Amino acid sequence: MDTNTSHYEKHMIRYLKQTKSILAVVIAISLSWSVAYGQQNSSVLKDRQQAFIDLAFGMFIHYNIPTYMEDDWADPDASPAIFNPKRLNTDQWAEAAKSAHMSYGCLTTKHHSGFAIWDTKTTDYNVMNSPLKQDVVKAYVTSFRKAGLKVMLYYSILDIHHQLRPGHITTEHIKMVKDQLTELLTNYGEIEALIIDGWDAPWSRISYDDVPFEEIYRLIKTLQPNCLVMDLNAAKYPTEALFYTDIKSYEQGAGQHISKEQNKLPALSCLPLQANWFWKSSFPTSSLKDVESLVNDNLIPFNQVYCNFILNVAPNRDGIIDDNALESLKKIGQLYQRPKNLPTLPPNDGPIISSNLAKMKSANSSWSYDMNIMDFANDDKFSTFWRAHPSVKEPWLEIDLGREQPFNSVVITEEKSNVSAYTLEYYAEGKWTPLANGRDEKRVKIIRFDTVWAQKLRARFGSFKEAPAIAEFGVYNERR
Repeated sequence: MDTNTSHYEKHMIRYLKQTKSILAVVIAISLSWSVAYGQQNSSVLKDRQQAFIDLAFGMFIHYNIPTYMEDDWADPDASPAIFNPKRLNTDQWAEAAKSAHMSYGCLTTKHHSGFAIWDTKTTDYNVMNSPLKQDVVKAYVTSFRKAGLKVMLYYSILDIHHQLRPGHITTEHIKMVKDQLTELLTNYGEIEALIIDGWDAPWSRISYDDVPFEEIYRLIKTLQPNCLVMDLNAAKYPTEALFYTDIKSYEQGAGQHISKEQNKLPALSCLPLQANWFWKSSFPTSSLKDVESLVNDNLIPFNQVYCNFILNVAPNRDGIIDDNALESLKKIGQLYQRPKNLPTLPPNDGPIISSNLAKMKSANSSWSYDMNIMDFANDDKFSTFWRAHPSVKEPWLEIDLGREQPFNSVVITEEKSNVSAYTLEYYAEGKWTPLANGRDEKRVKIIRFDTVWAQKLRARFGSFKEAPAIAEFGVYNERR
């Protein structure tokens, strides 16, 4: 039995003696079960990630109340009366996707302005109170499955109509999110993946603590264990690890581009065929993305680096796809066939899903530059960093969690790949105890270990090319 396990068991025995309650026994049993469940779930996730890569190419369908306005970010108080397609034809969408040799679709069930295009019981601000009075999500999933295509859904956490925004989030908001996701994952059959937006992005500022990511993630996996969770958070989180997502995402229009040379993670790259995500009145006569470039510069090379390409095609205000977009999709189909054998995904460390216990907690360190002090190492910003002073031969960084608590994962994100050897130790019961030694040249170092209970955690850096610079030092208690 190793030191970490001994410490954990000793703490649990002490806890059981102190509480003398059935609840404590249940907690201890559930923690043990969680480890076994996590190992099984990890295998399932790897298979699902590979299946997603193998899908290769899909259709993003931005269709919602912004379709009927000239702004992608619609007026959150726009009347449902404007959502009035006269010729809604989801069969046409599916056939258009097939013509391009796509294998799935993904529909915007709710965008940032909060309008739901399914028959939801959670709000009156939905399609059933529009002139259409038809569940668009149901029509979409029916058409795509009939055409032999897989089904994914898009959902926005940011919801300005319902005031689900920074400084205004309540328990009722979180319940609404859970209830809406429960509807979407209960009433429409198997959903391959859920693409989530507006969550812990610099422009939305809704953190994974404001709307607890782990709770939402576990709900999704409970309702549909095979459903991948993809949060569009690449504007903030580094590309080298799966922070709060099963699939790494890249929005090209926002300047996010996958490395065709270095990517080893399951990935998604998205781009609109037209000029915007939602339909605009200029679309029928305006230029579209070059078809040959979409295929030869995006689709084909991405497929070879574990990346699925999703091309947005925006239906118009009648609920159908314009002729020029249909023609482009047919041309793509003439140039592209989904490969029969796509590359096998290398092993990865899996997603980080729990809250960062170290965020904004008290930090300490060896001597550092005045402009890069220890507080930048856990400020929840990957663009700032603590930098050790070059004169310090054995630099160290320490986080005080404020109280003794359990954790089982540490993620060290450097400014750039530099440190190749490190030591972790934790402070509990009045002493420092060794936790882990590592040799890892990756920029993002994910260290997992048996659960320990401690108030402080320290990293010592033993081998590096230049003075260590740590962008974020994260501590997590992951359910595995």
